[in-house]
Amino acid sequence: MAVVGPSCHTRVSMSVSMSLMQGTAGPAATGAQQGGLQPYYHPQQAAAPAHTQEQVQPDRPIGYGAFGVVWAVTDPRDGRRVALKKLPNVFQSLVSSKRVFRELKMLCFFKHENVLSALDILQPPHLDFFQEIYVITELLQSDLHKIIVSHQPLSSDHIKVFLYQILRGLKYLHSARILHRDIKPGNLLVNSNCVLKICDFGLARVEEPDSSKHMTQEVVTQYYRAPEILMGAKHYTAAVDVWSVGCIFGELLGRRILFQAQNPVQQLELITELLGTPSLDDMKYACEGAKTHMLRRAPKPPSLSALYTLSSQATHEVVHLLCQMLVFDPDKRISVVDALAHPYLDEGRLRYHSCMCKCCYTTASGMRQYTSEFEITAPQAFDDHWERKLTSVQQVKEEMHKFIAEQLNTSRVPLCINPQSAAFKSFAR
Repeated sequence: MAVVGPSCHTRVSMSVSMSLMQGTAGPAATGAQQGGLQPYYHPQQAAAPAHTQEQVQPDRPIGYGAFGVVWAVTDPRDGRRVALKKLPNVFQSLVSSKRVFRELKMLCFFKHENVLSALDILQPPHLDFFQEIYVITELLQSDLHKIIVSHQPLSSDHIKVFLYQILRGLKYLHSARILHRDIKPGNLLVNSNCVLKICDFGLARVEEPDSSKHMTQEVVTQYYRAPEILMGAKHYTAAVDVWSVGCIFGELLGRRILFQAQNPVQQLELITELLGTPSLDDMKYACEGAKTHMLRRAPKPPSLSALYTLSSQATHEVVHLLCQMLVFDPDKRISVVDALAHPYLDEGRLRYHSCMCKCCYTTASGMRQYTSEFEITAPQAFDDHWERKLTSVQQVKEEMHKFIAEQLNTSRVPLCINPQSAAFKSFAR
């Protein structure tokens, strides 16, 4: 993908300087190995000769989603390998345009090691031609889904470090009153040094304090969807993200999806086979139709002992934490803060802060200087009051254009897409 530095009117080719999964571990990866963690590589890259890793390759897509496409490119200003996310057809409706604006604001708001944030936004065209947005983020080399389905070994240490980072990032999000609403392995990016970042905030929103206000049920990929959403709850809380983490925890242990059903009804059946038939109190947020359906069926006893069969790593400590995440009633489900305090994660915390994080550092004498707060919170809640003021697509368009212009008001040369680039036609599609 080629870009233009508008202030100097020169075209700079955005060539790929590093493959999706780099075959050589950098200093951070070496540190992770010293802490007992082995780096991860993409299965297709693992067997490649070392010299092919250094060859320059063309820009290429690395991810597709419902709301855009992501390409691996090189920032021509510093040669840094980055991810370029395209958000097309932004202004088709008021709902979709406000959703994109919300995601854009969130990406610029985030300042956390385990949450993906915007590094830059490409300069938009004149307002009359403003139809799509290009956001530059850090490029990570894989995601948790690719790791789980690969044949690479996944040790107990890996699981602890990954789970710790997921919960650490979620604590930050929830402290900002943000519900992610689509936590799944594919939305958890991972580098070769095992550092993890939560991404894809297309379905994220601010928590609704008024329980009488309805929230959409078209959220969370089905396999990771909390039972209250499956049963038609009109309102839900940050507990839906914790349920998703519990499903991922089980998937890391068993190397397979924990509740893999063909439809939401069957999804609920698989959950009740493990947890047993819920009581009426546990279903207090469910719609009447879902309650009637559940009570009409023969009651099932819980079979939580099945969790011990997931893996040889499923110890009493593991199952204890997993059972607190996979609770039918969201009010009884463990919070992210309490999950982080569970003794199972003590080793994951120690390994992460000993050699992987940037909040701690090593002094010249070789002593590790630890941060005063291992799991930081957001300095303030994410503000979404602006959404209520925007009542038309044109309003959103104008405000988003203004917002991007404000973000570009820096000393760095702004970038824009060069449509004459050989890769642009593929990217545009």
